[in-house]
Amino acid sequence: MHITSREKDIIELIIKTSGKHTAFSIAAFLNVSTRTVQRDLKSIEKVLQSFDLLLARNLNKGLMIEGKNEQIFRLIQYLAGMNPIDQTPEERKLLLLLALLHEESYKLRVLATEIGVSITTLTIYLDELADWLKNFNVSIARKRGVGVELTGKESNKRQALARYILIHFHEELIESLFLLQKGKRAGNKILHYLLPEYLLTIDRLVNTEINSSQPRLADSDYIGFLVHICITIQRTEAGFLLEEKINNVNELIHEYHLIIEIGKKLEEICSVALSKEDLYFLAVILKGSKLQAVDGLPYDRVDLSRMIKNLIQYVSSQLHVDLTKDFSLYQGLLAHMEPSLFRIKQKMGLFNPLKEEIKRKYPVLFMAVKGFVESEFNEIDDIPDDEIAFIVLHFGSALLMHEEQLYIKALVICPTGIGTSKMLATRIKKEITEINSVDILSIKDIQRDANLTSYDVIISTVRLPFIDIDYILVSPLLSEENILAIRSYLKDNIENVTKNKPYQKSVQKESTPARSNLTNVLQELKDVHGTIDAVMNNFRVYRTQLNGYEEIMEEMVRAAERDQLLTHVPDVIKALQDRERKGGLGIPNTGMALFHCRHEKVRELIFQISHLDEPCLVKGMDGNDMYMKSLLLMLAPAELSEIEQEIVSLISSSLIENNEAMMIFSSANEELIRTKLETIFLSYLHTNLLKD
Repeated sequence: MHITSREKDIIELIIKTSGKHTAFSIAAFLNVSTRTVQRDLKSIEKVLQSFDLLLARNLNKGLMIEGKNEQIFRLIQYLAGMNPIDQTPEERKLLLLLALLHEESYKLRVLATEIGVSITTLTIYLDELADWLKNFNVSIARKRGVGVELTGKESNKRQALARYILIHFHEELIESLFLLQKGKRAGNKILHYLLPEYLLTIDRLVNTEINSSQPRLADSDYIGFLVHICITIQRTEAGFLLEEKINNVNELIHEYHLIIEIGKKLEEICSVALSKEDLYFLAVILKGSKLQAVDGLPYDRVDLSRMIKNLIQYVSSQLHVDLTKDFSLYQGLLAHMEPSLFRIKQKMGLFNPLKEEIKRKYPVLFMAVKGFVESEFNEIDDIPDDEIAFIVLHFGSALLMHEEQLYIKALVICPTGIGTSKMLATRIKKEITEINSVDILSIKDIQRDANLTSYDVIISTVRLPFIDIDYILVSPLLSEENILAIRSYLKDNIENVTKNKPYQKSVQKESTPARSNLTNVLQELKDVHGTIDAVMNNFRVYRTQLNGYEEIMEEMVRAAERDQLLTHVPDVIKALQDRERKGGLGIPNTGMALFHCRHEKVRELIFQISHLDEPCLVKGMDGNDMYMKSLLLMLAPAELSEIEQEIVSLISSSLIENNEAMMIFSSANEELIRTKLETIFLSYLHTNLLKD
């Protein structure tokens, strides 16, 4: 059992002043942050459990240790005779990894002295670290007479260090970055390695260059990206250079240009020049990162879109639950799968700390998803269980949402990505039937302008050092202890929860849901009608003898302007060209290419086709060159409702629904294509709106 000196002080203080201290008052007494005390209390609870004791957190009475007197006496005796440590095993293993990363070889005794452990403990740590590093193709070599050294590619070493920091010290990173943003320096180094001035500079640049130019990165990936850049700068500055050859930059041209801009500014501020290899390495990390916003997705990966719909259909049939109409599930999977597939192809070694718990909680769902993904994505040799587990989270969320019956307003603060936060929210609704609705906000959202006082209970998966409102800290998968803690909080605060919800008004509100539902249905019908009507009215099929698809595309856009469907042709053309530069638009094995964009100058949804007399060479969505015979143009306003997003997605995924669909859309027969669109929309209406 490992206890730090501060944890020992906190336990002794709670025993001596039972019920008189809160986390805030202990923090003031020990001259540390409240967040630090809250983190220590989590470790202290595990220590107390080994003595059959419980740490009671009463908001009115303070912290108390509950249990039999003889057990408390045993604890006091143990504390009196033990020597506390000041570093956890994870922290010592981080120091070990850092030492090995900066030295060619170490003698065991020298290394043990530097880390501050015995030879026996060092050997255990080396075994554990070596086993973990295998995931990154990095190994620890122990040679008699030479010592201990780390072997592997520099890129893999950087990945391993970043992942170790993110898995074991994610909360410390958030706290340190928050303090830096507030002008409070967090020591000479963060986690014994990261330089604060570099991390703060990188944070500002990434916020300016990345999050302002594309959908924001998910919070967890944002922190990870900062760490990767910081490690890259410091490793390069220390002379540990990347030797790997640069692959095809065209696959991530957009990310590469963003990183080049960041690199230039970093060189000006930090005086560290990043190599082309460094820039490419970081572009790969960015390309493999998850985005926070799913409503900004262009739905341009027609092949991926079709596979995801097939996946949802397959899982639905396996579990005997119809999830095919769940557009939120489709959006979440589409946002997740593209970066996920890129990570797998690049062998980026992403690890899911919740994997084993997900496999245990959802064994049948896990097997269903794994079976389909392995059979459909046959171009990939091995899809890690860690990635499968992330996909399962999305389905777990969708399945649980079918069982909601709730009454109290809750807020979930969860920086771990779209799938995890949605699943946590729906699990809360399922397990605690009193809760009526659950909103989800990111850490950055609550730091800006969120009104936290409007919620009855606040639940977070990470500690929040910057708010002064009570909240409940839980696991992303909501353990039984977490459920009991939330129930206990609601039970102890019934008066506060119900004070603005008098029971006598419940009868008057009985008719509201019917009116509200009717209003929603009518609005939905109006949105669907307007969207489908726009697509059908604006549909055209052209035959052209122009040379070059750029001229053809420009002529189609100008024709749309003449029909008053858009304005400022040059702006729209530029947006289409920018999208083409980001990645191939040709649909593999079809002879079709889908050129598209969302732009503020576009007034209505536009779907049109131009049939070329002579095929043109374009880059396909799979990265390979292909010949295009049919140019499909899809233009949409910058802001789309969920219904409009669903219709856009429906069209794009229907293009390759089957061989018949591919033949129809690649033909020049306007009547045949129009009939096919009508069939698609009628099927959508019958499935989603005209139910029995």
